[in-house]
Amino acid sequence: MAESTRKKPSSQTRKLSWCCSLTGYPPSPENPVILPKTIHKKADSLSKLSFNSVPNSPLSAKSGLHFVGRIDPRRILSPGRVSPIDSDPTAYPFQEIITEPLHTDRVESAPKSRSESFRGKNDGSLSYSGSGAEACGGVFDVRLNLKGKNGGALVLETSSEVLIANSEVFGGLISEYRKSLGSKSKSSGSNDSDDSLKMCRIEVGDVENLGVFKQTVELMFEEDITKRLVKVGVYRAIDILEVSVGIKFTRGVLSCLKYLEVVPWTEEEEEKLRSLFSVGNFEKTASQDILARLYLSDSVDSQQNLARQLVWSITTCTDANARNELKSLVKGLLCKSSVYEKDQPDLSKEDLYVVCQSCLGSLLTLMKEGFGSGRAEKRENGKPLIERISRQVDNINWLLEILIDRQMGEEFVDMWADQEELLKMHETASPMVRYELSRVSATIFIAMGTRKLHCRAEVRAGLLQAWFRPMLSDFGWLQRCKKGLDMKILEEAMGQTLLTLPLKLQYMLFMDWFSCFSKHGAECPNLSKAFQIWWRRSFLGGSETHAIESR
Repeated sequence: MAESTRKKPSSQTRKLSWCCSLTGYPPSPENPVILPKTIHKKADSLSKLSFNSVPNSPLSAKSGLHFVGRIDPRRILSPGRVSPIDSDPTAYPFQEIITEPLHTDRVESAPKSRSESFRGKNDGSLSYSGSGAEACGGVFDVRLNLKGKNGGALVLETSSEVLIANSEVFGGLISEYRKSLGSKSKSSGSNDSDDSLKMCRIEVGDVENLGVFKQTVELMFEEDITKRLVKVGVYRAIDILEVSVGIKFTRGVLSCLKYLEVVPWTEEEEEKLRSLFSVGNFEKTASQDILARLYLSDSVDSQQNLARQLVWSITTCTDANARNELKSLVKGLLCKSSVYEKDQPDLSKEDLYVVCQSCLGSLLTLMKEGFGSGRAEKRENGKPLIERISRQVDNINWLLEILIDRQMGEEFVDMWADQEELLKMHETASPMVRYELSRVSATIFIAMGTRKLHCRAEVRAGLLQAWFRPMLSDFGWLQRCKKGLDMKILEEAMGQTLLTLPLKLQYMLFMDWFSCFSKHGAECPNLSKAFQIWWRRSFLGGSETHAIESR
């Protein structure tokens, strides 16, 4: 009686193959009772993730799906049990065959067989079943029962023809169902012609996003999938790509890859795509264009050489504005705190010191050029000598900041302390030129005094013996031409660095400062605070030493 009440769909029904019912399930032998209103409210609250398709709309009409609606999670029991829908198991025999679960929230790499692509919890989250009493009329002969990871549910009725033609996973399940149905018909002696009228049910569990899965199945009915992807955007296309890979929807995978390759990505979209490609195994030819956008190929120079080229280009840049902009850019990319640190090109210590040696050599050449000429305005290529010297000092300080950030600066301090030729020229050079050398010393003193640069005792002693006195004489010029220096921090850092030396060496250098400060006042750094600490430590330490020796 129930079978006679179900009409076979006509040709008109096939044209309008999408229908939506949010007020209840369509009458069928499986659903003889209409859901109460309280359950409908529950179903409506679970349908927020579904698409805004309306009955008989142009979009839904060509989707080839019969959207039965969301069902209350309480109506779904675990696989192998009889659902409340099948309230009369004697009238409607329920046959269920469980396969391994399908997980659409991740992509397995290169499955060797169909079943291996569904590895996960053995909870029967993908299954097919058949009801011997349900007729499909050749149109809606497959029912997809989607169970959301967060508890929602969605039921879709669609065509087995389309599923078989587009999805290896669904095609395999439908084929297994029909084989089992055929063998059962032969054993029972029933008419084989009735087999085509039976509904195949496929259950998919732990679906991350019901709407994405539904839309992926809809794309199987589209002739031009790319047009639909343009409407949904890149982020949703990546989700669809992930589901398409999971159900082996090859045409959907190729269309998603084609669309994603031709459009720009945001950082969030790129990271999501990179994550998907890191766990999935895509066909090389189809995905090579996207992989070329995500990763450097083997044919290009190594990342290490790339970073060295960038640093070298900046130190040789002649345009001041461009150089300053590029310095800020590259330093931000190479510093340890950069958000790109995990993907940044590797810049070795040797590479940085090669560039440092080159800049120090250029600085020495420029100083020799102006040494003894008495003309600081000497020009080359339209640039004054002072400007060219200042540019090299800027380069050295920039490289030094990168070295300090990477905790590689100790060797540079040793190199700077051994610049005997620069020290000799500093004594007779014009103050307008020589104070540029003290800018390098100032950067080192600040790094030491603020605990960013850690050097051995002999390295610290060598630096202060070489460059402390030149710093005293150039301090007035540094105050007038700060070029980014914080003079208060510099004074504090100089005093703190001095206090890290042995007391005997501190005595010699503090006496030099005391003499300079008494003559020049504000033209000399104010190290009074550090001097007081040295005085207290020296005399207190001396009395304690005598007390210890007397014991």
